[in-house]
Parts: sequence; C-alpha cells; structure tokens
Amino acid sequence: MKIEYLGHSCFKLTESTGTSVICDPYSSEIGYEMRATTADAVTVSHGHYDHNAVGNIGGNPVIIDSERNYELAGVEINSIKSFHDSLRGKKRGENIIFKFRMDGIDVCHLGDLGEQCSSDLIETLLPVNVLLIPVGGTYTIDAEMAKEYVDRIMPDIVIPMHYRTRDCKLDIDKVDEFTSLFDSEIVEEAECGDLELSRKDLTGETRIIVLKRCLNDGKQNS
Repeated sequence: MKIEYLGHSCFKLTESTGTSVICDPYSSEIGYEMRATTADAVTVSHGHYDHNAVGNIGGNPVIIDSERNYELAGVEINSIKSFHDSLRGKKRGENIIFKFRMDGIDVCHLGDLGEQCSSDLIETLLPVNVLLIPVGGTYTIDAEMAKEYVDRIMPDIVIPMHYRTRDCKLDIDKVDEFTSLFDSEIVEEAECGDLELSRKDLTGETRIIVLKRCLNDGKQNS
C-alpha cells in the first residue's frame, strides 16, 4: 500500500489494487492549498473546515462522515466514535476515528482526537500497524498525550499530523514538540511525502516518520 501526506491531517491511502481513500481534506483557509487529486472514498472525522473540504476531491468519491463500517472493493473501513476535547465533546463535539485494512495492514487515522488516553479506547483501536496521529495541541491532543497514545498502542509506524508548518495559520505546535520526546534513533524525517509499505516492513519496533507535504508538481514542501 501507499501513503501520501497531502498536508495538515490529510492523507491519501492507496491499496495495491488501486482503490484509494482520502482522509480529512482541508480548506485553503488553513494557509495553503491542498493538492488536486481524486479518490474512491473520502472520510471526514468531523465538520470543521480544516477536515471536511470534500469538494476538493475529484472522482465522485463515496463520502463517509458518520459512524458506520464500510467495504470498498475489498478495503475495510471501520469507524470509532471519540471526542474532540477532554470534556466528552462539550467544548468541540465528537470526532470519528477511522481504521483501514489495506494489503493486510491496519492503518488508524485519529482525526482531531482530543480526549485523554483510556484503556477502553485503546482496546477498541487495536490492532494498529500504522498510526496517523495529531500532535499540535490547542484543538487536539498535544505532544505529550500523543506520546502516551503511541506508547500504549505500540504501532509499527507513527506518522504525525495536525502540527504547525511555515504556511499554517493555526495556533498549534510544531512537530518537533512531539518528535523530541522519542529517542532520535527511531525518528526519521522522510525526504518525500509518500511511503510504500508491505507486511514485511512491519518489524514490531516503533518508528516515527515525519513526511513532507506532497504538492501538485511532485515536489515537496514542509
């Protein structure tokens, strides 16, 4: 399978069969444009402009923005209700976590998760091979809480998202606040914005991979 980081909390996941899903497309209101692309399905974790810009996606995709399970050409998509804040949604509402099963790999996109790490939620999420996790704080869990999720889920690969970059207008922390909490040997800054994985790449040891943002022309940006 292939994972492409389109910026903010948006990823394009593509199975070897060609079936593709885009998670949490965003509006240019965050400070930069999202790459033009198509998909078979789009998942939306919640209704905020930096996660629900489904009009940016071509290809007449299926929109999945509610808590339900779905199968798309052999790709399993499962949803889990969670909260956008630590007050059980009283401040920012609910958030949908999506899990994808592609080429035998379990990928979990946490959306704008804001609730504290709990045994019940962890048990519901497992197993996870690839964890796409917000780390910027303010509107989501912060770096320290994100690390707790990583330590308890123990995924093979962690890809941080929803952090401040050069062009981002949101008042959130940079990714360094998160990566600095781990031993430098397991942190990798990728030279590109995509990652190709197969089951043989899952070693049981956690790696943190910071992807660059994929742009229209194939170049990368931070």
